[in-house]
Formats: sequence, C-alpha cells, structure tokens
Amino acid sequence: MAASVPELFDPVKAGLALARARRLGAETFLLERSAEDLVDRLAPVLRDFDGGLDLGTPGGFLADWLAGTGRARNLTTASPEALLDDGGVPGDLPLVVSAHALHRVNDLPGLLARIRALLKPDGLLVATFPGGDTLHELRECLMTAESEIRGAAGLRVFPMVDVRSAGQLLQRAGFALPVADLDRVTLRYATMVDLLRDLRAMGATALPLLRPGQPPLTRAILLRAAALYAERHADPDGRLRATFDFIWISGWTPHESQQKPARRGSGTMRLEEALARIRAQDAPE
Repeated sequence: MAASVPELFDPVKAGLALARARRLGAETFLLERSAEDLVDRLAPVLRDFDGGLDLGTPGGFLADWLAGTGRARNLTTASPEALLDDGGVPGDLPLVVSAHALHRVNDLPGLLARIRALLKPDGLLVATFPGGDTLHELRECLMTAESEIRGAAGLRVFPMVDVRSAGQLLQRAGFALPVADLDRVTLRYATMVDLLRDLRAMGATALPLLRPGQPPLTRAILLRAAALYAERHADPDGRLRATFDFIWISGWTPHESQQKPARRGSGTMRLEEALARIRAQDAPE
C-alpha cells in the first residue's frame, strides 16, 4: 500500500486567503517580478508557445503576462488540486508555468508527475515558489516569542522546500534536463506589522495551514515578536529585513531531439592527461 500524503494545507482556506487578498487590493509586486524573470528564462527557448497551462498562479497572473509579451498565448488556468484530482485538464500541453503556488501543495511529488504526464514530448515546465530561507526572520521571532510566553511554539510559517530537494523532485518525476536554482529577494519594512499586512494582501499568510487545536497568536506574542524582529533584523537605518527565497524549477519531457549526456567511459582522454595539459598551459614561460 502506498504511503499516505501528509495533509499540511487546506486548499479551501488557501482560496479564502487569496479571495481576501483581492478584496483588500491584492499586492502583486513580487508576482510581477517573477513574471519578468519568467520571460527572461524563456528567452533562450527558440519558440513561442500556443496553448498550455498556468497552474495555480494567483489570478492567472502568468497567463495574462505571457500573452502580453507574445511568448505564450491561449494558456488556460487550473489549480494544483484540480490537476491531482484529474479535473478535466486536457493533455498534450506544450508548456506549464506556475508562480507562488507550489509551496502549499500537499503532494508535490505527485503533482510534478502529473504535470509530466500532461505535457507533450519536448514540453516544458517552468515554475517558481517560495522556499529555502523565506521569512526566516519572521519564523525565528514568532517561535521565540511564543516559546517565551506559552512555553511552546507552533507552526506559524509554511514549511519550505530547499533548492536541492526541488531538483531531486524533478528528477524523480522523470523530467529531462532538470534545473533548480534560487533567487533571493530582500525586502525592507518599517515594522513587522507592515510585513504582515503585505503577506495578507498577497494571500500568503499561514491561514491554509492545518493546525488542529493550535491556539491563535495573542497580542502579547505579536508585540514580543515585533520587538525581537527590531532587535535582531534591523539595518542601521532601522528598517527591517525580510528574506524571500524563490526556487525556480524547469524541466522538459523527454524527446529524442534533446541533448544527451555522453555515455560513461566514452571519453578519449584520461583525467590525468587532461590535468597535465592544463598545468602546462598555465605554466609561466
């Protein structure tokens, strides 16, 4: 029997968080930055895409952005849950893109395998999501403050995937030419409350986390966390740093036209000989 997938996130609550963000006036500056980065990452790909899928990006932001650049047209949108539930998403896709969504998927390995199955041969996946040390400052201060006041601390920030694990998941799903890298963005805020306000306007609070029986944060805990944040993570001008690590993943579905690694043992020069030649070239005359 296959192991059950741990349920860390509630997709219904995730949808409510995004809906609340839209009502508040959604904050999209990080989404815009990721969209611009995506266009840059597609630049070496010598083709435009007609059809494909924007998977889970809030508001279908990437589909609209790519249509405006002309790099990808007629992208449909779907949620990760719909893909995992086989919710009528057509296959034979040339392109799947996603931004700021995959970090709150319960079954990320299963989702990547499903994406690979829906892509056509030589189809491309490009996605970005928060991971690594994202919001480590906030996580540390909330945990310390809650531990001081309650004697124990609960999960208040999403668990994060690191870049190495992301690359391994691509390989496990069967993608060819897999790439995973990290883009670190440091934002600065006047207060921790301003950071929390932005997170709420991004739909990026911890609301979707499943934490049965965990008590809510109190005013005393938040005030203590804010004080710790100001003590530990302020720049000389008093503004507070907030780290966002965006993991980028890309991979292709296998196709005979793709570059293949050389067969092991097919080299024509021994390593010792190659190193000797390099040393000879670097030696002073």
